[in-house]
Amino acid sequence: MQMNRSESIIDLKEEQFDILIIGGGATGLGAAVDAASRGYKVGLLEGDDFAKGTSSKSTKLAHGGVRYLQNGDISLVIEALRERGLLCQNAPHLVKNLGFVIPSYDWWNSPFYGIGLKIYDLMAGRLGLGPSEMISKDEVLDKIPNVETEGLRGGVLYHDGQFDDARLAISLARTATSNGASLANYCKVTGLVKEEGHVVGVTAHDTIGNSNFEVRAKAIINCTGVFADDILQMDNPEAKASIRPSQGVHIVLDKSFLPGEEAIMVPHTTDGRVLFAVPWHDVVVVGTTDTPLNERSNDPVATEEEIDFILENAGHYMAKKPTKKDILSTFAGLRPLAADGEEGSTKEVSRHHKVLVSPTGLISVLGGKWTTYRKMGEDAIDNAIIVGALPPRKCQTENLPIHGFETNADWSDPLHVYGTVRKKIRKRIKRHKEQSLSENFELYPAMIRWAVRKEMAMTLEDMLSRRHRALLFDAKEARRIAPEVATIMAKHLGKEEDWIEAELAAFDKISSDYLVT
Repeated sequence: MQMNRSESIIDLKEEQFDILIIGGGATGLGAAVDAASRGYKVGLLEGDDFAKGTSSKSTKLAHGGVRYLQNGDISLVIEALRERGLLCQNAPHLVKNLGFVIPSYDWWNSPFYGIGLKIYDLMAGRLGLGPSEMISKDEVLDKIPNVETEGLRGGVLYHDGQFDDARLAISLARTATSNGASLANYCKVTGLVKEEGHVVGVTAHDTIGNSNFEVRAKAIINCTGVFADDILQMDNPEAKASIRPSQGVHIVLDKSFLPGEEAIMVPHTTDGRVLFAVPWHDVVVVGTTDTPLNERSNDPVATEEEIDFILENAGHYMAKKPTKKDILSTFAGLRPLAADGEEGSTKEVSRHHKVLVSPTGLISVLGGKWTTYRKMGEDAIDNAIIVGALPPRKCQTENLPIHGFETNADWSDPLHVYGTVRKKIRKRIKRHKEQSLSENFELYPAMIRWAVRKEMAMTLEDMLSRRHRALLFDAKEARRIAPEVATIMAKHLGKEEDWIEAELAAFDKISSDYLVT
């Protein structure tokens, strides 16, 4: 079964499902893969695009959480390290081992962090990515050429995972559909259908086709992240808030700010968080912040204060200091932290997930983090089996290859994110003698056609933000090539000039928030 939106919409309108999932981010897609691979009939509705919100706005790390270890959240670290290992095992074309250097400027830094990271290594067990070690000043300079040298004594090297979040989301969607799931983006849930006090379905609006329809299922799972309370209040208008949104901001810099292969981990920022500077594709991602918010949006915007915070704290560790004029792009995402009943700072709030089953049978997955998406999906489906009185079947995802699975992927090839599909796309590029639309990154017409035909790309933003990461790599350049990309998309979507104009206007508005002026 392919990712075909029109066919999925027909299935969603006509079929009776075992499990219906609301939300197409990391959690929802993970649940869909889990349920479909167990052999259940699965539907999924996403109100915007897959991974439109938080799930495409991460630090691009599949990590165990060094900070969680500092906070004493041992169980979360153990779970996350195990899931990190399974991710590397099941999606080696999308997740890789990345070395992190913690530069030391005080005599006690290296022994202190070195001991903690040895514990981190032990917790990872057989799924570890490599031993941590204390390294000399010269070794730090070799790995991080742009590191601040004044007062530098040495450092600690440890290992964690790196991935492309939006590309993993699309690969999960394709894994779910290949196992029989019916997925559709741009289908917003507008209400819950109840019989005898139990949730038995949803009403939805297809914003692309402008139609309303109803979907029935034996179990309904709410995987809507920061919007989980919207669904919970559809179920019970008196439901208390279950989510505390926290904004995380990142800036993107030129590769010259981190020219080596390793990342920098800043162990203690001015607000007590950790900060990462991470080589990603051919740019550097630096972040993140932790700003409690009351407002929720799929398109949050970085504040000037947050950008200044990142520049200041990163600058302490870089000889060549980044400034606002060096920022190629900036992006923000909202963490869906499970409420703990306390107000104030969110930096100490646990990143554990919770599964809540309402008296009506509505299942809600709250909190969590990208690294543990698989376990969140497993827990959600285990509950759905009980709620829906489904025949019990064991979870299959611990050893389930993700779509495109390819060992020994060539990470120097920007198309490695496609996995085994990469060769097909390269052949089409060669056959048509295509040139990249940009000198700053590789984006060929064949990739755009593939995204439309095989990956359910419906808008210009879908293409330039998530099917390809152009908007994150370089916002100005993404805006420059947008007209050509929109024209290619229109041809293969069967759209006219008015669609192109509307998409360019929408993309101009969204992309302006990625620019720093």
